Amino acid sequence: MTSKVTILEVGAMKERGEKIVMLTAYDYPSSLIADASGVDMILVGDSVGTVVQGETTTLPVTMDQMIYHTRIVAKAASRAMVVFDMPFMSYQESIRQARENAGRAVKETGAHAVKLEGGVNMADTVRAISEIDIPVVGHIGLTPQSIHRMGGFKVQGRTDAQRKQLLADAKAVEEAGAFCVVMECIPSQLAREITKTLKIPTVGIGCGLDCDGQVLVWHDILGIYKGKKMTFVKKYADLNKSMGRAVKAYVKEVREKEFPGPEHCFGGPAPQAKKSTAKKTGKKKN
Repeated sequence: MTSKVTILEVGAMKERGEKIVMLTAYDYPSSLIADASGVDMILVGDSVGTVVQGETTTLPVTMDQMIYHTRIVAKAASRAMVVFDMPFMSYQESIRQARENAGRAVKETGAHAVKLEGGVNMADTVRAISEIDIPVVGHIGLTPQSIHRMGGFKVQGRTDAQRKQLLADAKAVEEAGAFCVVMECIPSQLAREITKTLKIPTVGIGCGLDCDGQVLVWHDILGIYKGKKMTFVKKYADLNKSMGRAVKAYVKEVREKEFPGPEHCFGGPAPQAKKSTAKKTGKKKN
């Protein structure tokens, strides 16, 4: 499929049993690669705070920062749907605030949809944004903006009470008008149950194979970070090592005066054209 991915196509993919591929991206070259590689949805996540800005949580990320990153991602995405992740306190204060910021997200970036965290507690907000014709992706389970309430990055849905709440959250988001829902760090059995219950697609991260699609973070799948890998992450490359080798080689060649070589340098001023010394022919005029 080469045509632009729309919310109608995302819904149709669930009906056909075709898996949806979502990936985060935060800049123009990453978006170019993701789009050309066949990714269906590019999420400009507020995870930019932790993977790009070096923050310990996503909470410090601002609307202006998200607008900046989403605008440059959207420029590169010719096929994939671009989803703007609403940052902390950009939609929680009031319905009016949520609508205004969702409007900014679409109008100022070229994004096709917004994502916001929460289930039953955010159903009215999802409905209010959907009613002004801005497509909404929900997000339930582990919601990083609720990190302090949850007591850390923990799997959600292991207790009976959590299971019932997540089922209610999923249904509330769907009924409020979301066209898709991200589920994060939910036991695979529960994720399967939710996926079968909902008419809208589910996109999982740490939720098992039975979701309608999957999402991972750009820096995780490419192995850009060194250190402990999350259980649900698969590294498809180890760019941390290859980039490190490249930079070390550059440092070595500069210090040892091997770079730049003659082929990397420009010569002096271009030589001036010599005046012609050819003898003139023809008869002299008297």
